[in-house]
Amino acid sequence: MLLLSATAFLGEMKMNPFDSPFRVSLGSAVFFLGLVAFTSLPPLVIGASTGAVVVGFRVFLDSLTGEMSASESVLTHIPAAGYYISFSAMAAAVRFRHRMAAPIRAGAVGAALDFFANACELGIRYWMGEPFAFSGQTVIVLWLFAILRSFCVIGVYNMWVTKHVRSLAEARKQELERLIMVSSGLYEEMFYLQKSMALMEDMTRQSYDLYSRLIERKHVEPRVALELAEHIHETKKDMQRIFAGLSKLIGRQSVRGRISIAELCAMVIRANEKYANLSGKTITFSYNGHIDLMTDQLYPLLSVLNNLVSNAVEAIGESGAICLRTRLEGTELIIEVEDSGPGIAADDIAWIFQPGFTTKYDRQGNPSTGIGLTHARDIAQTLGGHLQLVKSEPGQTVFRLAVPTSRLLQDKSMATDSFHNEANQEEHPPMQPRDERPV
Repeated sequence: MLLLSATAFLGEMKMNPFDSPFRVSLGSAVFFLGLVAFTSLPPLVIGASTGAVVVGFRVFLDSLTGEMSASESVLTHIPAAGYYISFSAMAAAVRFRHRMAAPIRAGAVGAALDFFANACELGIRYWMGEPFAFSGQTVIVLWLFAILRSFCVIGVYNMWVTKHVRSLAEARKQELERLIMVSSGLYEEMFYLQKSMALMEDMTRQSYDLYSRLIERKHVEPRVALELAEHIHETKKDMQRIFAGLSKLIGRQSVRGRISIAELCAMVIRANEKYANLSGKTITFSYNGHIDLMTDQLYPLLSVLNNLVSNAVEAIGESGAICLRTRLEGTELIIEVEDSGPGIAADDIAWIFQPGFTTKYDRQGNPSTGIGLTHARDIAQTLGGHLQLVKSEPGQTVFRLAVPTSRLLQDKSMATDSFHNEANQEEHPPMQPRDERPV
């Protein structure tokens, strides 16, 4: 509408070089610029609509001034529509918009289009009976106006494009600088994270060793528990440093709140897609579920699902597929994790939830702690649900997590009290005795 209105209005800023209704105006230049700039619209649509609006506007002005009747006004101005339609048709035929990368060539082609469009309008006027004689002077005048108008439009268009490109380049430069700062910050936090991962692995081994000794009623030195507590405290400090660093990078946002089950599964898939890529495996992840449920049990459910999906990633060879499915069965939310791995041996099925049982070893031959599935099962039970293996065969292993829907949302008062307790602990940490080492 802006193009149509501007063309019609500026078309009244005109001159009549041949003492006839034929005019040369700023409206034609605006139309030319709009034809180049509005690339989302076909040229013929722009030309036809502009011609109709221009003729209608001129007829309307004539009716206001009373210079001629409506029929005479239409016959006088309708040849002007021929200019806009023929110009747009020729521009479409020569694919003029694709020539804008070369301004000089585009200016020359635009001048030719303008000349022939003006000649088309004059030909229509001559055919409709207007007295007009073509001469060498007429041709020179038409070419002069065509060249002047074309190169002015191309110049204005290229000035606008240059300004737009510069603004984009500046925005990209600022974004690149921001990403560099973020990357440098993440690089720094990566060292803390690597240290913490190694420390946590060591703590897990020590914890299980301590558990085994206590079960066997063997003597345990008190310093073992003290060293373990010191490692836990050191890991906590590293996590606090990492959290503080990431908060500065991306802006601190509350992690408390509700999340949909679909979004929760999407988070698990995204995290394990990265794990699969780091492991050099080609694994297709998918989600199948059409339930509209929210939960604030984010961490327990994430812990269980991440354990199941990461186990599936480790079980699959070079390539495979993992699918998360969710559905409602009565009052329970069912989440199934299916993978295309080799399955679990029949002799091992009865032991997979036992603490310490594992079939996974690292590159140095050290066994895993074997408490991942045990931990996941215990979390499911704290939510009032259960975790079980429902199918295991070569090419298809399915674990099923069932949680009562009534337990998907915590009691508000309990959540509020927990929040205040955490805040109080952060603001007022417990005092450490001067003569004891903090753990």
